[in-house]
Amino acid sequence: MAEFTVRPALREDFPAIRSLILSVKINPTGLDWRRFLVAMTPQDDLVGCGQIKTHSDGSREMASIAVQEQNRGQGVARDVIEALLALGTERPLYLMCRARLKPLYNKFGFHAIGLEEMPSYFRRISRLERIINSKTQPDNRLLVMRLD
Repeated sequence: MAEFTVRPALREDFPAIRSLILSVKINPTGLDWRRFLVAMTPQDDLVGCGQIKTHSDGSREMASIAVQEQNRGQGVARDVIEALLALGTERPLYLMCRARLKPLYNKFGFHAIGLEEMPSYFRRISRLERIINSKTQPDNRLLVMRLD
């Protein structure tokens, strides 16, 4: 098990953050190192990250939760999520994930919501995803969740 600590990101962490986001194939838009928390080893290697970002409609999203493949199953995502939630961000807080990850986020109090409950940003993304990925397996479909 890797030893790591979670801390606010520094400017010099950004290349590693971007590389991790790209390697796990999640949305690389809206990456601003100043919003990130990072999980770092004592050797200063990035093992995981996450951010909370605000959209133009005022909604807040917990996003970019990513863990290096070799460090999965070691509590990295859990610790990053708990640290982000401890920041005291106003509720509701939203997230987008693959449907198969619903049980993970349920543990933190998030629940899946329907299109009618979504702020405009998430509604737009969800509608687009439904068109583009209409033939995707259900567990791979996009899910929007909310923490009240």
